[in-house]
Amino acid sequence: MARNLSWSSQTRTALDPRHVVQHWREYLELTKPGVVALMAFTAVVGMLLASPMPLPWSALIWGNLGIALTAGAAAAVNHLVDRHVDAQMARTRARPLPTGHIATPQAATFAAALGVVGLSILYFLVNPLTALLTFFSLMGYAFIYTLYLKRATPQNIVIGGAAGAAPPLLGWTAVTGSIDPHALLLFLIIFAWTPPHFWALALHRREEYARVNIPMLPVTHGDRYTRWQILFYTLLLVAISALPFATGLSSAVYLVGALVLGACYLYYAVALLLSDDKRLPMRAFGFSITYLMGLFALLLIDRYLPFIQDLLG
Repeated sequence: MARNLSWSSQTRTALDPRHVVQHWREYLELTKPGVVALMAFTAVVGMLLASPMPLPWSALIWGNLGIALTAGAAAAVNHLVDRHVDAQMARTRARPLPTGHIATPQAATFAAALGVVGLSILYFLVNPLTALLTFFSLMGYAFIYTLYLKRATPQNIVIGGAAGAAPPLLGWTAVTGSIDPHALLLFLIIFAWTPPHFWALALHRREEYARVNIPMLPVTHGDRYTRWQILFYTLLLVAISALPFATGLSSAVYLVGALVLGACYLYYAVALLLSDDKRLPMRAFGFSITYLMGLFALLLIDRYLPFIQDLLG
């Protein structure tokens, strides 16, 4: 069945609207909607933290749409580059390109269309700075990380994490048109979060990464070393997460919540070091997503708590 689908798809060299409608779920999957949703959420938080009152709705709407479309384009390029590797891994072999539901030319056209539309929205309807930074982020993830770093060094996630850390910075610049130190602090939080987040998944999938010759840290340096690195980066992340309070971006409300979340994340990092429970890496991976969403939600709650209190008072 997959072979027939692949042959049928390969006969198409460009996007056919009927094919897009018929396989809309597969095209949506190319954009990694779960990842894009998390990135969009952090971008919105960046926008709202930078926003004066009343809120600049135009920047919020068009900025978030442009950032999301461009992130989807980067994800589609990742699918394209990794299609042969994905076909060999249990976690990814059911993706649209390995199964043949979408052909390579179609995916390439789809990615290009998303990227052009997203960047055009940002340039013409938001501001050139946000469009430029988003373009650099797209190039960093889709090409520098995916094409080179991922296969070149076990520090791929550390170096390539800069592209994934950009959304809150992009959200901030979408509203203000300038780069602020507080926006860079939001960037730094996600930058420090990325290695322990992804290395937990890499622990769980170490044998698959080894089979396809991708030098993830557990493959090149071993399981134990990776667990120590997860602990070190988690400690660094907890320290960085306190900086919004130290720099005046947030109040003690945020600090208390951030420290509670950090203590929970440290529990998983220590547990990974002390226990050989095979379920722990994926539990740590799952909690890392909850942690990041919770941290940025706390920033937002802290920012608007005075307005809420004024309304209720």
